Amino acid sequence: MQHTVSFTHNDKQTPVEVSTGVLLSDAAHLAGIDIGQPCGGQGRCGRCAVQVREGDVRRRSTLRLSPDDVEQGYALACQTVVEGDVAIYVPPQEKIERRLTTDRVVAEVTVPADYEYLQDQTVRRIHLELTPPSMDDQTDDWSRLQTAFRLQHKMERVACSVNLLREMGEVLREGDWQVTAIVETSRLTDEKTCKLINLQPNHVDEYSPLWGCAIDIGTTTVSVWLVDLMSGQVRAQVAEYNGQIARGEDVISRIMYASKNGGGEELRQRVLDTINELLETACKRVKARPEEVVKATIAGNSTMIHLFLGIPASNIRLSPFITAVNHPPLMTAREVGLKIHPEASVDCLPGVASYVGADITAGVLSSGLDNAENVTLFLDVGTNGETVLGNRDWLVTCACSAGPAFEGAGVVNGMRATTGAIEEVWINSETFEPTYRVIGGGKPKGICGSGLISLLSEAFITGIIDKAGNVNLMASSSRVREGAHGGEYVVAWGAESESGEDIVISRVDVDNLLRAKAAIYAGFTVLADTVGVPLETTDKVLIGGSFGKYINVEKAVQIGLLPDMDWSRFEFLGNTAVKGAYYALLDWRKRERITEIAKRMTYIELSADNSFYEAFTSALFLPHTDMSKFPSVAEALEGKVNK
Repeated sequence: MQHTVSFTHNDKQTPVEVSTGVLLSDAAHLAGIDIGQPCGGQGRCGRCAVQVREGDVRRRSTLRLSPDDVEQGYALACQTVVEGDVAIYVPPQEKIERRLTTDRVVAEVTVPADYEYLQDQTVRRIHLELTPPSMDDQTDDWSRLQTAFRLQHKMERVACSVNLLREMGEVLREGDWQVTAIVETSRLTDEKTCKLINLQPNHVDEYSPLWGCAIDIGTTTVSVWLVDLMSGQVRAQVAEYNGQIARGEDVISRIMYASKNGGGEELRQRVLDTINELLETACKRVKARPEEVVKATIAGNSTMIHLFLGIPASNIRLSPFITAVNHPPLMTAREVGLKIHPEASVDCLPGVASYVGADITAGVLSSGLDNAENVTLFLDVGTNGETVLGNRDWLVTCACSAGPAFEGAGVVNGMRATTGAIEEVWINSETFEPTYRVIGGGKPKGICGSGLISLLSEAFITGIIDKAGNVNLMASSSRVREGAHGGEYVVAWGAESESGEDIVISRVDVDNLLRAKAAIYAGFTVLADTVGVPLETTDKVLIGGSFGKYINVEKAVQIGLLPDMDWSRFEFLGNTAVKGAYYALLDWRKRERITEIAKRMTYIELSADNSFYEAFTSALFLPHTDMSKFPSVAEALEGKVNK
């Protein structure tokens, strides 16, 4: 049967006709109303709650809803089906802050000293002068163009799309048989073979920019670097939250959402919209047009690459955890939906396995790990907690599901690192009074990942939280209290915050953070044990990812997120994935090197290793059950006791 669902949202009423059994979330989508589903529609997060004001529905689940909520008509949109005509009120949705702070986007980039456009770059801009046709020479336009390529540039074989063939005749005549061609050669096989990307009737200045872009599709953030391929310079850097966040904050949630009716196509379109908007912004900054971009390289974890290409990703989360493709073939922008030049090559860099993707192979290249003499540990501190251990002779890798806790998800007052986020916390050990720093200044809205690490460390060292994560309710401070989710500590009173409500960290928040840090720590310790390399003997610890750049080493060691070693051995590299994509964009040899890195890396599946679960359990404490692994923390705690 058909039913009318009438949505009230932002003071507007929108009716839509649906069949019996349709989810309220799907009905809202049909009505053009976006209800966020950070857990991917699994009913775990409770953030898609709507109020049923009239009519009949059936709730499959009331998780995250109290009896009072249900009594008042609240229901989870992703878990509630229509069984009659209904009137639904949609509360104001959580807004994702769309403006990343500038200092968290722009990275210092130096063009490789050995970069030579003519030697390293596969894209060329060349000029051609053709002999005009006549009654005595009735050679077809395409053959005439091929002859010019062969005689003037020694290019024996030229590939051309049907779309360019349709435009070719007009372009040749408009240019009076003098044209500028943009071509891409294959340095990996035969330099005499090329692909025609664009043909222009005007004689373009040979020194004017030739645009390419390096893209990192992160689970949380998408980064785009716009590059002048002639000089190798990065001329614009832009970043934005991945539009897929509204349908899942981690890869598993997105895979599950993609497996639903039309979910995969929606996620593909969401990330395409994000990238295309970023390209538009970057091009405006340099007074260029997106269609002038003629080459793109893309990094991203395996799930992000699958969803970007519209490839089903369901097998990634199912044993034995197999991707559809680790090394995607070259494609065109037209095929994948990027709004750059339609014939531009889109090169999705190769990954290794389901949970070690192109973001890691690109990161290994840009970090220099593949050329390191001594054993080096590379960490990407994110939702997947990827780790690589090795040197120029060998590389092993693994991934563990850390979840998005360090990106603010799963924490009541957690948020992403944007304006208004508390990014650093200090707690007085005698009064338990906090001091904090807010991104952008002003009143705090919540706590971001670096702030959570800092807060957890300070709370532990000062005795507000014990090794197991329990809040010490006996502490002599009004900031320590019993809350709705157990013991909690008030970081900012409501009078200080932007929302007017207290900003706290609760026992449930601490548990989520402990699980995240335990997974990451267990991952790299098990990897080291598997290959028989004591962790303390590693020469360096390289930390990639935009988030990693803002981690306080001392605080991260104190909670057991990073190994306890001399701080000089840690290097924070920022977004190594987009930097690796940039190197691959410039130099065909470095692009080939990433393929070699992917082939060299031995992947260890932690889910099949019982030692991981043992290591994970041991790491579910602050900083660890074995304090001998953290001598500096033991010393700091001893110092507090002696005082």
